[in-house]
Amino acid sequence: MARYTGPVCKLCRRDGMKLFLKGERCYSDKCSYDRRPYPPGQHGQRRSKATEYGVRLREKQKLRRIYGMVEKQFASYFDKADQGKGVTGDLLIQTLERRLDNVVYRLGFARTRSEARQLVLHRHFLVNGKRVNIPSYLVNQGDVISIIESSRNKDVFAAATEFATRRETPAWVERDEHSGTVKMLPERDAVTLPIEEQLIVEFYSR
Repeated sequence: MARYTGPVCKLCRRDGMKLFLKGERCYSDKCSYDRRPYPPGQHGQRRSKATEYGVRLREKQKLRRIYGMVEKQFASYFDKADQGKGVTGDLLIQTLERRLDNVVYRLGFARTRSEARQLVLHRHFLVNGKRVNIPSYLVNQGDVISIIESSRNKDVFAAATEFATRRETPAWVERDEHSGTVKMLPERDAVTLPIEEQLIVEFYSR
């Protein structure tokens, strides 16, 4: 599936918030959003009033970019959440959080979700003892995600572990040295995303 391959710092500036797409850079003085907190482009500093449609579009774009998806894939997740039993916005975020690449990121085995996606695709992880290379694989309560033994000494995991000390591990997962467990499915309150998911529901319901 196609992926955005352009400069990701511009996405943070366009959406008006840090999306934490560059790992360590987002926490340093080099962060583009901290240095230029306005939209990119020639007219980025021009004041403009957002329309109701624009506000809802921005919320949708933020969430889609945080998890690194194209529109078609993200819309598919929304349709499934909309058909499920419960609050659509909560179900959407819960499903996105259950993706294997996101869980690898949450456990601190990768510095960004894009790095986690690449590591999963390169077959570095086991789920309940079986190798899984599908980033969109949905984990369940009790699942154990572990790094395969032959990959545990790779520099990328050492760097990720060091970087993980700057981020808080969510309460719904538990990490050991080379593995992690999904203790429970994530509730909306446990996911600290600065997103108003109701605006996304309204965007797709228009």
